[in-house]
Amino acid sequence: MSEVKISAEPRTEFGKGGARRTRRAGKVPAVLYGHGEKPKHIALPAREFAAAIRKGGANQLFAIEVSDGTQVLALPKAIQRDPIKDTFEHVDLLLVRRGEKVTVEVAVQLTGEAARDTLIVHDHDTLSVTADATKVPDHLEASIEGLEAGTQVTAADVQLPAGVELAADAEQLVASVTAAPTAEQLEATLPEVEVADEEVEAGVGEETAESSEGAEAGEPAAAGGEESAEAKTEA
Repeated sequence: MSEVKISAEPRTEFGKGGARRTRRAGKVPAVLYGHGEKPKHIALPAREFAAAIRKGGANQLFAIEVSDGTQVLALPKAIQRDPIKDTFEHVDLLLVRRGEKVTVEVAVQLTGEAARDTLIVHDHDTLSVTADATKVPDHLEASIEGLEAGTQVTAADVQLPAGVELAADAEQLVASVTAAPTAEQLEATLPEVEVADEEVEAGVGEETAESSEGAEAGEPAAAGGEESAEAKTEA
């Protein structure tokens, strides 16, 4: 994965209020840490950072140039997003060096198609691997081509690029191939739905009947009331 150059500014305001002001200025609050260095608070341009993450993924390598003259390489360690606005709230960046080995979570993509009449259950979407900080893959691949129901794909089945080592347990389950439900199995659930619908209809029918009886029972009383009114008028 190629590194992305991005500028940054030192951040002097902290806390929720300072973070909000930083975001309103079109920047993302961030912290640089690692290698025993004192954490450095910076602000990244929101648009440039978002574009880099969309293209390179969560493990995008950044060459950061801070306005105070600091130049470092860093990998995102933790990214906080606003679930509603889908914007970046805060970023923790881990300092790295060229040639340094790092352990990161990398997305796993399944390739190919399993056998007919099967379903794929994803158990883990990422795997922990160790790689050169400047050569972290943006994703890993595992083939499910032709796999029959009952087959499991483990971490050991995932294809690893040269120089990348598995840090997760080799037996960690990545995906499972199960048999798709038959038409008979799907239909087996329909009678329950039909019975429920019939009960609802029966309930509505009873309520309607009760309402009708109540209305009929009330008619004579109404008539009697009218006669009494007429009698009083005549009197």
